[in-house]
Amino acid sequence: MIVERIQQALHLDEIEGRYDRVLFYCAVVLAGFGLLMVASSSIAVAEGQGLGPFYYLIRHAIFLSIGAGLAFALARTELKWLERHSRTLLVIGFVLLALVFVPGLGREVNGARRWISLGLSNFQVVEAVKLIMIIWLASYLARHREQVQTRWFGALKPFLVAGVMLLALLAQPDFGSAMLICAITAGMIWLGGVRIAHAAVPMLAAAPLVAWAAMSESYRVRRLTSFMNPWEDPFKDGFQLTQALIAIGRGEWLGVGIGGSIQKLYYLPEAHTDFIFAVIAEETGLLGILLLIAVFLTLCGRAFWLGLRGVEMGRAFAGFCAFGVGLWLSLQALVSVGVNLGLLPTKGLTLPLISSGGSSVLMTCAAIGLLLRVSYELDRTQKVVARLRQQQGRGEPEFDSPSSGERVSEFAQPLVAGRRRIEPSLGSVQ
Repeated sequence: MIVERIQQALHLDEIEGRYDRVLFYCAVVLAGFGLLMVASSSIAVAEGQGLGPFYYLIRHAIFLSIGAGLAFALARTELKWLERHSRTLLVIGFVLLALVFVPGLGREVNGARRWISLGLSNFQVVEAVKLIMIIWLASYLARHREQVQTRWFGALKPFLVAGVMLLALLAQPDFGSAMLICAITAGMIWLGGVRIAHAAVPMLAAAPLVAWAAMSESYRVRRLTSFMNPWEDPFKDGFQLTQALIAIGRGEWLGVGIGGSIQKLYYLPEAHTDFIFAVIAEETGLLGILLLIAVFLTLCGRAFWLGLRGVEMGRAFAGFCAFGVGLWLSLQALVSVGVNLGLLPTKGLTLPLISSGGSSVLMTCAAIGLLLRVSYELDRTQKVVARLRQQQGRGEPEFDSPSSGERVSEFAQPLVAGRRRIEPSLGSVQ
C-alpha cells in the first residue's frame, strides 16, 4: 500500500502545468509596442538634452530586459513560498518606504523624495511596494477571509496597513501612488466579500485626510482647477493637458503615422512618459488607441478571470494575487488614459509596459511574471484534481485528499522531497 502511494505521488509530481498564452502574448505585444513608441516619442527630447537620439530607447530596452528576467524568476517561484513570506515582504516594503528619507541614500527630484540610489540608477520604491502590498493582501484574505466577511476588525486591519502606507507616501509626497494603493486595497477587500458597512467606516474616516492632502499643496489645487478648464490658462497651468488634447485631435481616425508627431517636438511635456498616450493617439489615430485599449482590456480581463478561477478552485491566495495585479494594471492604465484625455486631473502615473521608465517597467514585468505563475499553478491543479478523480473512479487507493479541490494546493506542489521540479511550458489554460 505504501509503495502504491509513493508511485502515485511520483505520477502526480510529474504533471506539468502551462502558462496562459493569451496573457503572455498580450504582455509581449504591449512591451513591443512600448519600445516602438518610446523610440518615436523620445528622440527629440534626448537630443535636446544632449544625450543622443536613442538614449531613452536604449535605457527603456535595458530595463525591459531586466524586467523580463524578474518576470521569469517570479514565474518559477512557488506561490506557497510567496504566501509563507508575505509578512516578511510587507516589512521589507515599509523599510523601503523609510529608506527614501535616509540622507545619502534617498534621492530628491523636483521636491519629492521617492527614490533610492542604486549606483547606476535610482529606484522608485513605491513600484515595489505595490506588488508587495498585493502579495500580503492576497495572503491575508486567504488566511482570514471568513473574518473579513463577517467581522468589522477583519476588514479594518488591511485598511490600517494601507493607511500607514498612505501617510508614508504623502510624506514623500506621492499622492497619485497613495491613491492607487488605497484603491487596490479597497478593491481586493471588496472582492474578498467584505460587508459594505464594514468597509464604509474606514473609507469615510480616511476621506478627510485624502481631501486635506489633495488641497494642502498649491500645485495639486492648480491641477484640479486646470483640469476643470485647461483652456482658461493654456500656457501655464493648463499647458500639459491642452497640448495633449491637441495631439489627440491631430490624430483623427488613422493618425499621422509613426514618427510623424509634431506635439512631441518640445510642445508636449513628458511625451515619452506620462503623456505617451497622447503621442500614440496623434501617430496612430482613434483606430490605434482603440486597439491598444483592447489589448489592455484583454490582459486585465484575463487577470480577473484567473482570479475568479483561483477562488472557485479553492486556491484563494493565487486568485487574490491575480485580482490584485488585475486591479493594479487596469486602474493605472485607466488613470493614465483618463489624464491624457482630460477626464481626470493630472497624475504622475505611467502607462504600464508602454511609458518609458525604470522602476515601473521592472515591477510591471514582475507582476506579469506573478500572473503567469498563477496561471501555471491553476492549470496544474486542475490536472492533478482530474488525475485524482480518475484514480478514485478506477478504485485505486486514495491520497487522504478531498476530491473537491478545496485544499488541492498541497497536491499541486512537488510531492516528493528532493525530486526535480517540473516547470511549465507555454500554452493556454484550459
